[in-house]
Amino acid sequence: MSAEAASVHPDVSRVLIDEKALKARIRELGAQITRDYAGRRLMVVGVLKGSLIFMADLLRALGPEVDADVDFMAVSSYAGTASTGTIRVLLDLRENPEGRDVLVVEDIVDTGLTLASLTETLRARKPRSLEVCTLLDKPDCRKAPFQPKYVGFKIPNEFVVGFGLDYDERYRQLPYVGVLRTPSK
Repeated sequence: MSAEAASVHPDVSRVLIDEKALKARIRELGAQITRDYAGRRLMVVGVLKGSLIFMADLLRALGPEVDADVDFMAVSSYAGTASTGTIRVLLDLRENPEGRDVLVVEDIVDTGLTLASLTETLRARKPRSLEVCTLLDKPDCRKAPFQPKYVGFKIPNEFVVGFGLDYDERYRQLPYVGVLRTPSK
């Protein structure tokens, strides 16, 4: 058994994206966002809790040409492994996004319902620009027409955990994105 296989959580059936690939892609996204927002002040909005690890790495990947402010929102749309289709804002922004360049950072876009609702809410606050950066995209799961501008990885319709993604608040700390076996409690 390899050292990598030994470190895979027993509830994970396989590693979909390893730590090395995650880091490399986040560096690429950081460079792209830096080019797009060079010389501008960017309001980076993390969607809690799943985006926390990705957002921290993405912020470190931004070049000094971008002046980034950080804020957070918390929304809920999941019950277990399924999206409910009902969006609740649990924590709102502390800063007003009006007239600002806003980049929403999300862990995963699957149905698109959460991000469609969230971006509609933010657009009503009249930002100068509004884009979304997601670590993972599951386009086969869309129920709402939504396409993030920045995508780390397109993945198949499997329930994944790790690198900030959870199942009932578990597995966020895993340094990779893995496919969850039938969840244990």
